[in-house]
Amino acid sequence: MVEIGPIWTQDALRDSPHADAEKARKVQGMFAAIARSYDLNNRLHSFFQDQRWRRAAVRAAGIDATSRVLDVACGTGDLAEAFADAGAAAVTGVDFTPEMLAIARDKGAKNDGEQRGAALHATKPSSKPVRTAVSYHQGDAMQLAFPDQSFDVVSIAFGIRNVAVPTRALAEFFRVLRPGGRLVVLEFADPTNPIIRWGSNLYTKRIMPWTASLVARDVSGAYHYLPRSVSTFLQPREFAEKLQETGFEQCSAVQLTMGICVLHRAVRPKYSVKPATL
Repeated sequence: MVEIGPIWTQDALRDSPHADAEKARKVQGMFAAIARSYDLNNRLHSFFQDQRWRRAAVRAAGIDATSRVLDVACGTGDLAEAFADAGAAAVTGVDFTPEMLAIARDKGAKNDGEQRGAALHATKPSSKPVRTAVSYHQGDAMQLAFPDQSFDVVSIAFGIRNVAVPTRALAEFFRVLRPGGRLVVLEFADPTNPIIRWGSNLYTKRIMPWTASLVARDVSGAYHYLPRSVSTFLQPREFAEKLQETGFEQCSAVQLTMGICVLHRAVRPKYSVKPATL
């Protein structure tokens, strides 16, 4: 277990954490601290909705047996593995934090082993798509180590607000997508309904930071950072504007679970263009 002291203190979170000059270092440190309990907290504190949100992202991506997928800020690999399960031709996961990637690789190896075991004991051919193994790499969303137009789909789940300069990441996503390729983004938001927003704020700002920290035995402040990073990040309409400024088209935003989560989808135009300089 990674031993890390306080990272996001109350003083550090008084202003927007997105303006913190040390944001990248702090984000990497907090994820290293909570990596081992990350999946458990996701399930418990989303009331087991997080996997449903990821399945919605896979459907929105519109993949087929030829699709090459890049999952950025892949964390412990849940979304990347979901793309593999859905039959994508190739799936690559990239994350900034080695401790998260270690869990993703273990998860991928287990999933691949289970598939081989099932195939070995099957009494008749399966109609399910053949599952590709996910390739995991450490990397920075703002400087992706892939050639132009390498992927049919780029995804990022609950990670774009953790990037030091999100607009740089959007430009990179645009660059590595082929013309006609899709970008799929899952992110938290403040619900627009005032009653739901009040209940959400009570839970995410008053209850969840303490219960999630207890489950994780976390002193980094990761789960106090979470609600603050959501409330000070771009809201859906603002984020859609950033997508359009980058050069994406067909931008849409679908509210999930009463607007607590938002599924963004955008397309790189089929004609040859470069992303906006951001």
